[in-house]
Amino acid sequence: MNLELFIARKLHFDSDDKSRSIISPTIRIAVAGIAIGLMVMILAVAIVLGFKKEIRDKVIGFGSHIQITSFTGNSTFETSPIAFHDSIADIIFSDPNVLDFSLFATKPGVIKTDNDFIAMVLKGVEGKYDFSFFESNLVEGTVPVINDSSYSSQVIISKYIADKLHLNVGDDFISYFIKDDIKARKFKISGIYQTNFVDYDKIFVIGDIKHIRRLNGWASDQVSGGEIILKDYDKIDQSADDLYFRLVSHTDQYNTSYYIRSIKEINPQIFSWLDVLDINVWIILILMGVVSAFTMISGLLVIILERTNMIGILKAMGMNNGSIRKIFLYISLFIIGKGLIIGNLVGLSLCYIQKYTRFIKLDPENYELDSVPILLNYGYIILLNLGTIILSLLILLGPSYVISRMSPVKSIKFE
Repeated sequence: MNLELFIARKLHFDSDDKSRSIISPTIRIAVAGIAIGLMVMILAVAIVLGFKKEIRDKVIGFGSHIQITSFTGNSTFETSPIAFHDSIADIIFSDPNVLDFSLFATKPGVIKTDNDFIAMVLKGVEGKYDFSFFESNLVEGTVPVINDSSYSSQVIISKYIADKLHLNVGDDFISYFIKDDIKARKFKISGIYQTNFVDYDKIFVIGDIKHIRRLNGWASDQVSGGEIILKDYDKIDQSADDLYFRLVSHTDQYNTSYYIRSIKEINPQIFSWLDVLDINVWIILILMGVVSAFTMISGLLVIILERTNMIGILKAMGMNNGSIRKIFLYISLFIIGKGLIIGNLVGLSLCYIQKYTRFIKLDPENYELDSVPILLNYGYIILLNLGTIILSLLILLGPSYVISRMSPVKSIKFE
């Protein structure tokens, strides 16, 4: 039998009121400190992971994981053309991480109604384009029907543009495109989307790529670029580098070089901002760890103080300092366990409530989201629990050495 564990259990769990005197307000504060610390850490990690995923998915939804464009192109939406032949597609799909590849073109313009106007970017796509991102964010209508044999006048616009210009599903509008001369095109709204990613919602209209080819006078195989969707986002840098080295020596039939960039390179400011959030999480984790450590240290010292007589008796009976320290470390582990149970229950409950009800709202103008996002990674939650246990016990080894300095005679006489 483990004598130290037996004594610790009797001291902590015995129903006798006198034996349970260690459960003082200070100990309750220690339990609360562990619980609050773990709850805050779970919430912080879940919110930051959710925020990063939601923002990342929206940026990728508008621009894919990797884009291949003309090397001579610029950073505006008025692009230089490039063409893709079958051998290039074969090279792209030779990467096992590539899930889908589609062509796109962009053209800046202006939507003009009788009462107002707004600048926009027409993004032209093919009939095989994966509209799942926009379908999941549709608030009204359907995605446009695009085929290879004829022009489609159907487009989807954002709710921001629709509200600004007082447009509805089924309405027609005229767009003007200005470069060397002014060209006008009439479109019909098939659907209205809302991603709350305001910077993109303000400008993007999604329609048929053939309109942009005709506006720019491009050949039927020329586009602004190609978009690659990957199976695993975590391998985005590796896939982008591999494609770069595979395509660096290739040109299209018009002798145009290919330029490969990941979405992180196209939008460095957004992904740098998301990386900064990791620093905030570490700051929260460190602060909560310090708070939990101080509450546990104070709690253990109170336990030792309240059981000074018992420590003296055990020493007089021949128990060594190491065994007595184990008793109090076991008691501390029980307290930590209570704190972890409460912290997990409260933290996970709040996460699930927010995940499914979204009762805490955000201003999309400032946060690009309409509510606090939650992403539960149970691997991280297990690590948080294990880290809390290990860190707390390591920190408590120091205060437990107070026991070795106690004299048996003075301890037995202590009141």
